[in-house]
Amino acid sequence: MGAGGLLLIIIAALLLFGPNKLPELGRAVGRTYREFKEATRDIVDDGPEVKKPEASVAVKSESPKPDDWRLPE
Repeated sequence: MGAGGLLLIIIAALLLFGPNKLPELGRAVGRTYREFKEATRDIVDDGPEVKKPEASVAVKSESPKPDDWRLPE
């Protein structure tokens, strides 16, 4: 969207809401955006942990061999 499109949106917002309501509307949009970002961050953090391929390779190389599975005497 170029500068002309942005100017058109600003003029339309001024006509619809008036200059007195625009700061209040901007704050409401900012709060909504901030809450949305926090909610999406919480959803991503709550998701199951994904193991990296390097970690699974390291575990496989350290696993005991079948000969080492004997019980101690």
